[in-house]
Amino acid sequence: MGSECCSESEVGRTVIMEKKHCAAIVLAGGQGKRMGTKIQKQYLDISGKPLIYYSLHVFEQSQIIDEVILVVGSGEIEYVQENIVDFYHFNKVSRIVEGGKERYDSVWNGLQILKERRKSEKEESFVFIHDCARPFVNEEMLERAYEGVEKYRACVVGVPSKDTVKLSDRNGFAASTPERDRVWIVQTPQVFESSLIIEAYSRMMKEEHIQVTDDAMAVEQQMHVPVKLVMGSYENIKITTAGDLDIAEIFVKKYKFL
Repeated sequence: MGSECCSESEVGRTVIMEKKHCAAIVLAGGQGKRMGTKIQKQYLDISGKPLIYYSLHVFEQSQIIDEVILVVGSGEIEYVQENIVDFYHFNKVSRIVEGGKERYDSVWNGLQILKERRKSEKEESFVFIHDCARPFVNEEMLERAYEGVEKYRACVVGVPSKDTVKLSDRNGFAASTPERDRVWIVQTPQVFESSLIIEAYSRMMKEEHIQVTDDAMAVEQQMHVPVKLVMGSYENIKITTAGDLDIAEIFVKKYKFL
């Protein structure tokens, strides 16, 4: 399913030829309990548009992303189809599926779509797993992630920590201090060869007790494949609290989202 993607709109921007098919699994089924609002976080208003709009808009305009599988909360498929996908003309959204109890359940539900498709496809493709609560993903980040996954099979975007980090013991005392230049704050998207992440999740979902906090951990633990860290952005924040909404409003005005 290779397609050509040629962009020379900016000096120094990577030109990608014979690009492999890229699907984005966008997670939009969280409850947002820490937000303290009755409205689910993904539908909260930011400058006149719901939070979920912003990352979908970037993927819709992207030359890297070919399709989007949208994972939403229970009973929300019809609402999202009508009020988000159709209303904003997100034509790259190929499927909307319900999520599960935990984040990894939702990812697995999205991967099932790709797993079924791979039965009839031989060519390798890439999966970009992204939390819609990070609305400020951008094309440059997607390009860096594409280059990373093409070379290393697995990569995650993130940023070097600006702060000193302490690891604590079980009693809350500082136990050790990692070298700051080796500490990264991991973000999304997290990007993998389709076959790699599907196999990692297939193995993991058979386990009785699952303890992973991101998709990279599944690949590290189940497949023993190293995951490359790729530069994201300090503005690629996760909207978690009410204060984050104020910051998001500033960023939306800065980048002049339509």
